[in-house]
Amino acid sequence: MDGDSHLTSLQNPRIKQLVKLRDRSARDETNQFLIEGYRELLRASDQQHPIDTLFICPELFLGTNEQSLIQKLVNRGTKLWTCTAPLFHKISYRDRPDGLIGLAPQIHRNLADLQAIVAKKAAPFLVVAEAIEKPGNLGTILRSSDAVGLDGLIVCDRCTDIHNPNVVRASVGTLFTVPVIEAEGEETLQWLRKQNIAIVAATPSAKAEFTEVDLSGPVAIAVGTEQLGLSERWMSQADIQVRIPMNGVADSLNVAMATTLLLYEALRQRKAH
Repeated sequence: MDGDSHLTSLQNPRIKQLVKLRDRSARDETNQFLIEGYRELLRASDQQHPIDTLFICPELFLGTNEQSLIQKLVNRGTKLWTCTAPLFHKISYRDRPDGLIGLAPQIHRNLADLQAIVAKKAAPFLVVAEAIEKPGNLGTILRSSDAVGLDGLIVCDRCTDIHNPNVVRASVGTLFTVPVIEAEGEETLQWLRKQNIAIVAATPSAKAEFTEVDLSGPVAIAVGTEQLGLSERWMSQADIQVRIPMNGVADSLNVAMATTLLLYEALRQRKAH
């Protein structure tokens, strides 16, 4: 690397652009986003997602595997820049950065892309996340979706940008392993009907507990906003309504926790068939 590959100042144009990408408007304008962390970048790399530029700080590395990942990315054409530790701490959005930040093109999939996936499945297994507001919840839903081998996560009427750095972080890189589709609610409903995929909605008023209904067939588990839950549109269109028992004083679970319970019950039933 020549001298120009070492960065020391926040005033460097490359660093300024990197910092701007913390904001959704800059991400949308440039069609780029940030991937910070070894595990996140490794999963992006394993899924062949291109990394345009990699910013590193070797003295912050946590292990010995970073160099092989860096070499793999450089061999694919990733540009490499080395930062000083003080600079890296300033550009990182983590309390304890591990010395790796990648700049990459955004992921864009639509229902036509999902169509190609579900066409190969006897019993498609999906989640519809309607207007999720907190990046951490969306990232956790992605992590659980990856764990159960979900066929696709449809983000409807988005409030949270799937390219938010905190989504990437909370997903631990599973943003790159789970097919994520962004679509409007009405078109998603129509698409699910055409595919004969049953819509499952959780609501405290449902008669059946989530372990008492058949989730082994083609299903889309629909979850809604943290405060209000699913909209009336989705509740009224649900083929199956279930409730999660709440035996304490709280009347509901965090949306990511509730989604995880439903996903694992569906997985349990599928393994039993």
